[in-house]
Amino acid sequence: MILDAARLAFANLFATETRTVFWKVIGLTLLALVALWFALRELFVWLALPWIDALMPGTPDWAGWLTFVVGIFASLGLALVLALLLAPVTALIAGFFLDDVAEVVEKRDYPGEAPGTPLPLAEAITGSAKFLGVVILGNIVALFLLLVPGVNLVAFFLVNGYLLGREFFEFAAMRYRPPAEARLFRAKHRSTVFLAGLVLAAFLAVPLLNLLTPLFAAGMMVHLHKILSARDPGFAGTAAAARS
Repeated sequence: MILDAARLAFANLFATETRTVFWKVIGLTLLALVALWFALRELFVWLALPWIDALMPGTPDWAGWLTFVVGIFASLGLALVLALLLAPVTALIAGFFLDDVAEVVEKRDYPGEAPGTPLPLAEAITGSAKFLGVVILGNIVALFLLLVPGVNLVAFFLVNGYLLGREFFEFAAMRYRPPAEARLFRAKHRSTVFLAGLVLAAFLAVPLLNLLTPLFAAGMMVHLHKILSARDPGFAGTAAAARS
């Protein structure tokens, strides 16, 4: 079930219909990271200048060289920071295009079924910001766990598997269900959703390919939600009864 959803999502990822979304996300992500790198580098050098002038007064040549060296180290450090932020930034930008990917999946693989309803723009923005926050928080936790021998890789997969599975499955479910029902449906099938999240975490761990994680995750979870809904057709009525 999970592997079938992953296989179909990967095929859709490079379909003709998704190429426009693909290039938009990649292009905007790279532009955002480059712009952020230049802005932070200039800010760091600007903040360092008073300290350099105080340490080396009256020596403009040495101060110029020191500023240059500081700029190089700042560039390298910021490149590392942006590498850690690559997945969250991609997720934030791709969040505005997830409904486009979901629509492609629905039209290609479920043409006889009613399409889902895209989230309102305000909810899409809120969801993207929320996902950015939980991914950053999860990776901060995983980063601290890197200090504990033997659990760093496990921590990466567990943290990202849980967060990716939860957020993207609820996104797919909310195209067909009210938010409260979507969360209940995810909670009922939490084990399956978590295992699917581990697949997404493995995808996230592959350099360069991880830029496509949000698009792959959206397609995969649309398929998984369709499969689980077909296997659990009475859930909507049960959830409605529970709410009443």
